Amino acid sequence: MEKSIRTIKLSRLGSTAMHKDHHIRNALHSKKLSHLKQCRDTLVIDELGLSHARSRIDIAVLNGTLHGYEIKSEADNLDRFELQLQTYSQALGRLTFVCATKHVQTVLEHAPNWCGVMEARRGARGAVLFSTLRRASSNPHLDTEVLARLLWRDEAVKLLITKGIPASGLRGPRRELYTLISDVCSKNEILSEIKMAMRQRENWRDRPVRLSYDDLSLHVSSA
Repeated sequence: MEKSIRTIKLSRLGSTAMHKDHHIRNALHSKKLSHLKQCRDTLVIDELGLSHARSRIDIAVLNGTLHGYEIKSEADNLDRFELQLQTYSQALGRLTFVCATKHVQTVLEHAPNWCGVMEARRGARGAVLFSTLRRASSNPHLDTEVLARLLWRDEAVKLLITKGIPASGLRGPRRELYTLISDVCSKNEILSEIKMAMRQRENWRDRPVRLSYDDLSLHVSSA
């Protein structure tokens, strides 16, 4: 990025400040994402690791695309903003920053125009209120090879076998498998395989809290 990130200094916001990530996260799930739990073709996952855990996105919504929601609360700083954005720009089909008021101007200035920006503030009665300042659009820089890294090795091998590639040729490093997936699969095929794989995984570290539909125990809810 050409401009250096600077923190916008505002007067103390007192009781109206959005101090903690979990205040915003819980409200986002209940007010913006809850209806998606009824969608059979959608997953919503908390704290999803991207690009082999190079970065994590606070909430990931997986349906026809992979839409990430990154929360920046009053207690957060933007020290890792540029590094996070590099990974998000490769791995996510859409991206929305959900920001406390103190971060809104900085994020609007420095996030690419395809990134959505939502302000989170506390209302007079203590409820978290959201205002959409810029809607997310499709990421023109999505890298399908980085997207494919959401698949575990055995899942990647299984996908490539279904594409007619013999198992004997799939014993190289993981990065070769992901490159091959990017070469022989469309973005939609990769997304579909990721959804199916996540539903079938057992003892998965990123499998948090609620049920979305049927027996799923992923913290499902997606956008």
